[in-house]
Amino acid sequence: MNGYFLTDQGQVRNHNEDAGGVFKNDAGQILAVVADGMGGHRAGDVASQMATSHLHKEWQSQEPLQSPEQSEEWLERAIQSVNHEIKSYAGEREEYYGMGTTVVAAVCTEAFVTIGHIGDSRCYFANEFGFKQLTEDHSLVNELVRTGQISSEEAEQHPRKNVLLKALGTEQDVQADIQTLTFEEGNRLLLCSDGLTNKVGDEELQELSTFEGDWADFCQRMVEKANARGGEDNITLAVVHHSHDTVQKEGAE
Repeated sequence: MNGYFLTDQGQVRNHNEDAGGVFKNDAGQILAVVADGMGGHRAGDVASQMATSHLHKEWQSQEPLQSPEQSEEWLERAIQSVNHEIKSYAGEREEYYGMGTTVVAAVCTEAFVTIGHIGDSRCYFANEFGFKQLTEDHSLVNELVRTGQISSEEAEQHPRKNVLLKALGTEQDVQADIQTLTFEEGNRLLLCSDGLTNKVGDEELQELSTFEGDWADFCQRMVEKANARGGEDNITLAVVHHSHDTVQKEGAE
């Protein structure tokens, strides 16, 4: 499998509150993570870094996952564990009170992929049948769209577009949405923060389905599109391609 991760500060923010990485274990399985932090001064980047480093550490000590059930159990447990760590850390330090982060994580094996998420960072999936968004935003505007109170077009300009209904580290117990799909040769995953999806639409992200070449170029081009349209937020994305190539970049930013 082939993975690539890229994060960018954007054109407006004075620091990057996003974090993530693409991490490979000895069995060739990949954990991809994107986290978008929030909170007071510099608290957001603390929360997103904690989420990323905690999940990476858990992944390093985990034996290869053999079944979807085992993968879902591991991801749910790992997300709960990092939620408690962030909540406790913030509770002991006044300057970090109320900090939190979104998270979207994908456990990728040769046979299946398990995705877990909290917040509005997203995961998209592309295979021979097309391109689709797998995750459902835990946001106020998405709930308004889902219940028919506003249209998708109205959601784009809604004044409370950035209000989350759920985030990692803000409550003692938080439930991630977790799902598993078959993962086959040629399939692709895109994980990203809303700094990308607020600027680059699904019709452009759909290039994930047909792209051939260096994934570094794909990611860089998507970041450049978001920045060219204002880049008001940090921009982060991770790609996993089910192929026989190696991971192009591993690490957390």
